[in-house]
Amino acid sequence: MKLFLLVTGDVVKTGGMDRANYALAHYLVQQGQEVHLVAHRVDPELQQYANVVWHRVPKVANSYFLSSFLLDRVGRFWARRIAQRGGRVLVNGGNCRWADANWVHYVHAAYQPVSKVNLLQRLKIAVTHAHFRSTEKQCLEQAKIIIANSQRTRSDLVEQGLASAGKVRSIYYGIDPTLFYPATTQEARSLRQRLDLPMDCPIVLFIGALSDRRKGFDLLFEAWRQLCQNSTWDARLLVIGQGAELPIWQERLSEAGLVDRIQFLGFRADVPDLLRAADCLVAPTRYEAYGLGVHEALCCGIPAIVTATSGVAERYCSKLRGLLLTDVENVAELISKLDDWRNHRAEYQQLTRSQISLTLRQETWDRMAEQVLAAIKDSGFGSERSLSVENSIGDRV
Repeated sequence: MKLFLLVTGDVVKTGGMDRANYALAHYLVQQGQEVHLVAHRVDPELQQYANVVWHRVPKVANSYFLSSFLLDRVGRFWARRIAQRGGRVLVNGGNCRWADANWVHYVHAAYQPVSKVNLLQRLKIAVTHAHFRSTEKQCLEQAKIIIANSQRTRSDLVEQGLASAGKVRSIYYGIDPTLFYPATTQEARSLRQRLDLPMDCPIVLFIGALSDRRKGFDLLFEAWRQLCQNSTWDARLLVIGQGAELPIWQERLSEAGLVDRIQFLGFRADVPDLLRAADCLVAPTRYEAYGLGVHEALCCGIPAIVTATSGVAERYCSKLRGLLLTDVENVAELISKLDDWRNHRAEYQQLTRSQISLTLRQETWDRMAEQVLAAIKDSGFGSERSLSVENSIGDRV
C-alpha cells in the first residue's frame, strides 16, 4: 500500500478512536506513504509532513451529528479518487459509505444511551442514536473487512447481525510507553506537588464524558457518597471529563456535602501525569467497546476497577480479575471493590506493575498499526472491485 485514505472525525492524540487513528496515520507517514485524511481536525504534527494531504471537513455548529452527512459525502468523493489510483480506504464505523475496510471502535446497536439532563437533551440523544445506528448498518454491510478494537466489539457486531464472524478481525489498541509508565515513589510525590494534588491521601481517578450515563459516573457518585460516611475512608476522587450532565453533578456535590471529597477537573491534557500521580482508576461503565483510559492506567502501574464486559477487561490476568465488576448496576459491589482495593492497595499496585503493565507497554501504537495494515492487505480487496461496488449502489446524497 503506497496510497492510503483514512476517513474519521478527528486525527488527534486525545480520546480512544482519535488516538488510534492518529497512530495509524503517523505510522503510514513514517513509512513514506502518501496519506490522505478526510477529517474535521488533524494534529499539527501530522500537518507538517509533505506526504500528508488533509481534506478538511467543516464541523457544522461544532456537532459531529450535523457534520456527519458532509463527512460521508467528502469521504466518498476522495475515496473514488484514491481507489482509481490503486489506494486503499479505511472508514470508521458508520461515518462513510465506502466498500473497503472499516474500523469499528463503538457499536451503536449494542447500547442505548440515557441522559437525565432534560427533555431536549433526551430527544437529541434519541435522534442521533437512531441516525448512527442506521449509518452503522449501511456501512458495515458494504465492508470487505472489519477491524474491531476488542473481542467484545467483535461479538457485538456478530450478535447484532452487523457482520459475519469471518469478516471481523480483532486488534487491540496500542500505547506510547514513553508517556504511560509506572512512576517511582519520588516521581509520584513530585507530580502531586506540581499538579497541586493532595499529598496525604490515596487518589482515585474517573475519566470519561459526562454527557450521559454510559460511563457510570452516577454509580460511582453514589458509591463514593456511601463510602464517605465511614470515617476510615480517606481517598479523594478526581473526575476528568466534561459534558451536559456536569452541572447536575456539581450541584449534587454541594448537596451531598462532598466538596472536599470529589473534585471535577474538566478536560485535561496532562492525563499521563495525573495517572502516574494517582493510586487507582475506576470505570464502572455500562458499555465500553474497549476502554483506552483503563489501558493507560494499567500501563502506568495503577490498578483499575472496570466492568467485566468492557473490551479492555480481556487484557486482565487472572490475579487482577478481582478488580472486575460483574454487575454494573450493583452499587454495593462497587463499594466492595473499592474497599478491597483500599485494604490491599500495595498488593494490587505490585500485581499491576508485575503482571500486566510491562506486557501492555510492549504493544505499541506502531505494532497496532502494523497489524491493522496487515489485516487490510490480507483482505485482498482491490481498488477495481471497490469502485464497482460503489458504482453499483450509486452516489446519491
